[in-house]
Amino acid sequence: MWFLIAALALPLVEIALLIQIGGLIGLWPTLAWIVGSGVLGLAVIRGEGARALTDVRLAAAELRDPTAPMARGALSALAGVLLVLPGFLTDIVGLALLLQPIRALLLRTLARKVRVQTYGTPSQAPGVIDGEFHEIDAASLPPRGPSGWTRHDH
Repeated sequence: MWFLIAALALPLVEIALLIQIGGLIGLWPTLAWIVGSGVLGLAVIRGEGARALTDVRLAAAELRDPTAPMARGALSALAGVLLVLPGFLTDIVGLALLLQPIRALLLRTLARKVRVQTYGTPSQAPGVIDGEFHEIDAASLPPRGPSGWTRHDH
């Protein structure tokens, strides 16, 4: 229900802010702000998205937890989308998400609320398989015939 109220209220707030701030600074500066923030948003989405994808791939290749790079990438993408949307409120929130202290605070808050489950032990090196074995004396094994995968013509 809260999401629906916010979805309906956001455009109204944005229109009111555009009218108020546009009246103070004028039409052309308002349009320049909207176009400039849209261009910045697209640049953020493109640049930070590529960086986040690289960080996630690197974390996966090194068998590290990829949730931190994924969360940083998601915040960057959200910041970019908010900057692309026309309006002063979404631009302010989008710009705030680009600031490192705010981003770090949000990531810490999210980390407390999200549980990550991993498999294996972090001490295992890549390519190491943990297992147990028992040596069997070859002389104690019964004699074996062909495996069935090979063909013997007599």
